[in-house]
Amino acid sequence: MPVPIRRLIVALTLSCALLAGATACGGGGTSQDTVTVAPAAASQTPTPTSSAEKQKFAKTRFVANAGLAAGATYQWIVKPWKAGKFKKGAKGRTFALVKAGLAGTFAYNRLKAAVKNAQGDPLLSKAIAPLTAGIAALKDLPSKLRKGDDSAAGSFEDIINQVKDAGKSAGAEVKDQVPSASQLSGG
Repeated sequence: MPVPIRRLIVALTLSCALLAGATACGGGGTSQDTVTVAPAAASQTPTPTSSAEKQKFAKTRFVANAGLAAGATYQWIVKPWKAGKFKKGAKGRTFALVKAGLAGTFAYNRLKAAVKNAQGDPLLSKAIAPLTAGIAALKDLPSKLRKGDDSAAGSFEDIINQVKDAGKSAGAEVKDQVPSASQLSGG
């Protein structure tokens, strides 16, 4: 079976290139011939992030974090609450409470992150400032739900709606984004 001449030329050229590259890189010199080069990263000191860089994506981060909090709240707190899953004797109450507790913790964490993101944008910071006390009050949601407090889920929904309205007034509209189960358990 004859091999086409084009393949032979390509194979010979590649072999020569590899051979020449290997011999050029193989150091046959002594240690006196080598020069020590200091890594560039070691000579540079890290600089803190400028305020302009912090503000660059403040609204985007706020929308993402607030959207995840809103989605988790609606999916695992508000919907089961409206369906009556948190009432004593309801079928699946324990599982619904566990999911609501995880979602409440997740939403609280994302709302705190959203408030921190909002501080990077002056307009958004002013809009969200009155809600920080309400967000801090959401920390007790799981215990209120276990005790059968019907107003707990409603207050969570109210705070989420206030955050959405504050974002919208500052030009950062928040839409519900339901987080995955791994996002809920991972925090």
